[in-house]
Amino acid sequence: MKTTDYSKVADVYDNNSFRFDEVQMDTYLADFLQNYQRQSYSVMDLACGTGIYLNDQTLYFESHPIHWHGLDASKEMLSKAEEKLEGVTLVRGLAEDLPYGSEAFDFISNNYAFHHFTKKGQVIDELYRVLKKNGIYKLHNINIHDMENWWVYHYFPAAFEEDLDRFWQKEVIFNELTSRGFTVRIESSFQMENIKVADYLDHAENRDISVLTLISDEDYYDGLTKMKYDVEMDPDKAIVNDFSELVCIAKKD
Repeated sequence: MKTTDYSKVADVYDNNSFRFDEVQMDTYLADFLQNYQRQSYSVMDLACGTGIYLNDQTLYFESHPIHWHGLDASKEMLSKAEEKLEGVTLVRGLAEDLPYGSEAFDFISNNYAFHHFTKKGQVIDELYRVLKKNGIYKLHNINIHDMENWWVYHYFPAAFEEDLDRFWQKEVIFNELTSRGFTVRIESSFQMENIKVADYLDHAENRDISVLTLISDEDYYDGLTKMKYDVEMDPDKAIVNDFSELVCIAKKD
């Protein structure tokens, strides 16, 4: 399994506005805070990247007694996070070997990153270890197995083959978490729509979508050339686009 070198992506990662537009209040965290009344909470964003999720959530929940933490393997991404975050403890480390004591966290979010972990089973073991009783692990990711017509795969077909090697199917996620003692619920959403190719050209040119860093330069530039040609020939050209997301809520009993 190939891995993205985020030292090469960090400087452009925040350039795509969709990363900010799609972040909303974490309703799962809000539900947890309501259901489990405690004097204080420890919340970690696992694979926190440049701190986009944490930046928003610290504002949404500023009235709650939360100790915020962020962990990422990339020092370059963490450097970007430090520029935008206050009151958050940031640590460089691996999900497979979390640098925390047992039962350290009440809630762990993991957004659009689980596919990056090369030892996913070991990550789950670590998550179970560092969560407190009744603690929540929330995995949020795209569900590539239900989106073969995603615009990325339409123009960069080699990307789909790479992602098949990186993404677990939802049944595997469910079974792996359940087998380790979590109570698991998975929700998924799906949408199909026509999109204008021109609206996504900047996303492709930025090449910060992780799978586009994994395909060969030849495959990347071939796909980018096709996108540009289609837009040049017809600025309003539209294609059918699939998109699916899943949210997995795993509670440590």
